[in-house]
Amino acid sequence: MIVKLALENGAVFTGENFGAEGEVTGEVVFNTSITGYQEILTDPSYAGQIVTMTYPLIGNYGVNLDDVESVKPQVSGFIVREYFDFYSNWRATSSLGDWLKKNNIIAIQGIDTRMLTKMIRTLGALRGVLSTKDLDDASLVKKAKASPDMNGLDLAKNVTCKSPYTWDKIDETIFALAPEHPPAGRNGKRFNVVVYDYGVKQNILRRLTRYGCSLTVVPASYTAEQVLAMNPDGIFLSNGPGDPDAVKYAILNLKKLIGTKPMFGICLGHQLLALALGGKTYKLKFGHRGANHPVKNLQTGAIEITSQNHGFAVDWKSMDQSNVELTHINLNDNTVEGFQHKHLPLFCVQYHPEASPGPHDSDYLFEKFISLMEEKGVHADKQPAVV
Repeated sequence: MIVKLALENGAVFTGENFGAEGEVTGEVVFNTSITGYQEILTDPSYAGQIVTMTYPLIGNYGVNLDDVESVKPQVSGFIVREYFDFYSNWRATSSLGDWLKKNNIIAIQGIDTRMLTKMIRTLGALRGVLSTKDLDDASLVKKAKASPDMNGLDLAKNVTCKSPYTWDKIDETIFALAPEHPPAGRNGKRFNVVVYDYGVKQNILRRLTRYGCSLTVVPASYTAEQVLAMNPDGIFLSNGPGDPDAVKYAILNLKKLIGTKPMFGICLGHQLLALALGGKTYKLKFGHRGANHPVKNLQTGAIEITSQNHGFAVDWKSMDQSNVELTHINLNDNTVEGFQHKHLPLFCVQYHPEASPGPHDSDYLFEKFISLMEEKGVHADKQPAVV
């Protein structure tokens, strides 16, 4: 079946559909990962986006029940150079195409993804439309231009949980990375952690649980008062989609929570913390999406190979540098990849330490969160410093 991809700049690509039928709009972006398409497709941070894979052959290992980051695919659409239907993997339960059809995701193959990627790198991320229903080029370009812009878009409210829930699952596959201490918790102590769900990836929850945390996941709009009433040992701020500056309710709640409990943020959580501390964020030209982005740890000098998925970044010049310290930078473009507060038990990173893209360079960040909660427990009688 023919499917067309049209972009707001007037470009139109014609290919073959290997997913569901229909029509969808979204921001067209690219991911440079060689493997991991199932994790990418189910990552809630991709909500509202049509994802292009730069690796030319996709689908050869099918899909399975383990490699998911949420209960269903979250992307708006999927673009590949060549889809491979004859999958071969001992864990596979179905083909990628059948899985996409089952989950109502439109997918296109057979187009020049190199040209598309170069176009995005030159012009920036572009609004687009995928359609099997409307094949008129002019009509599709008009729809692409009329689709929502990612700037100012709060998508966390679309992917967050509807009500609080507990999580106790760990990664029990043969690929699991275990810390030195057991899931029962270090020295027999478990930490009660509230997880703000802005679009949380399940492997983040698995890693926290593996480090001995008892998790309560709450909606993005949960108030600071509701969180503090639960008296957690720590607060975790998850990844998520959209423009961080549009999630005003989250920023307001974080302003009230900063300094009350140890806090750890990843991706959108990192950006929201920066905004809550008085900083600003801005939209990157085409974002960082892939599994081999080099990040320098400024505290140790070590280079971490990281998994990334974000379209916005923190403006470091806007931060109050008398209170916050830059801890990590991206070696490709020197953008902010992590910071910590100089006086309060608070730190965050832009990249994804739970993703483990080959080496487990960044898993120490979960250990750091545990240590902060331990230290806070020892000094519970001390008042938090002023932000």
